[in-house]
Amino acid sequence: MTNSLLLIIFAISAGGIVLLAAVIYLLVGRSDVGERLNQYVDISATSSHAGRDARYARFSRFRYNLNVTLSMFNSEEFQLKLNSANWQMTVMEYQLIRISSTFGAFLLGYLLVRNFYAAFALGAIAFIIPGALLFRAVQRRQRQFQDQLIDSLTLIRGSVAAGSSFLQALDVVVGEMTPPTSEEFRRVRREVELGLPLNQALTNLANRMESDDLYLVVSAVTINMQIGGNLSVILESVIETIRNRIYLFAEIRALTSYATYTSYLLSLLPFITALVLVFISPTYFEQLMQPGITRYILIYALISLIMGNIVLRRVSKIEV
Repeated sequence: MTNSLLLIIFAISAGGIVLLAAVIYLLVGRSDVGERLNQYVDISATSSHAGRDARYARFSRFRYNLNVTLSMFNSEEFQLKLNSANWQMTVMEYQLIRISSTFGAFLLGYLLVRNFYAAFALGAIAFIIPGALLFRAVQRRQRQFQDQLIDSLTLIRGSVAAGSSFLQALDVVVGEMTPPTSEEFRRVRREVELGLPLNQALTNLANRMESDDLYLVVSAVTINMQIGGNLSVILESVIETIRNRIYLFAEIRALTSYATYTSYLLSLLPFITALVLVFISPTYFEQLMQPGITRYILIYALISLIMGNIVLRRVSKIEV
């Protein structure tokens, strides 16, 4: 009971420190960019949007100061995942939301059940859910982009064959296609307008979408920019190659879908079952947690579960 109380006090203290830091930066944080702009721009106080703009400016300043303070924990790789999912947040904002939800779920579970293990299980689920949602959002968006890739490349090829430049062809894709394709190519166009080379902007797009087919397109466009040639003919050959790859990957996904979902089910089922048992009978696992061989059995079960999940995922992952 003492250890549980200490953990609860620690969780409340950590949450209070984060909240206090947020309030301090929200109240006393300064925006140097905003101050320099105010020297040259006169914002009318009578504008109907003045209050909303002021609130948005304070919120933006708070986000900026918070991310600058915690920038040491930033990760470019994880930021790429957030960009792939099109989540409008930084890595630190995501991590703060994840940690806050974990502590909140732990406290809620302990207050409802008065059992440390049930609270820990609920906190673990709350910690896993944001990562699962992010992974699902990235996978769904990448799959949607891949499904629209042939249509977007066909539009680009048609525009190039009609005499448009490649950037003008991107404008056609942005105007005609639906998200996420239109959003991603709009981002490519914006990066080029800001001074990034076209091949680098396309490479960034391929990294976000993690598409081997798109890497093939980027290589074809880059080679064409360096040595010249008929881009329309090159794109036609690339489109035909991608069609064959998509057909092959569709067959592979159909053959491996059973193993993939089986790995998810077998990995989550023990935790879900344990959580239900704890809620039904809070003392059900007390004997399992006693010192002795039962603890080693639990550790062995967890290690076996992790190894089995890895094996199933490796079996269902086929590279072509």
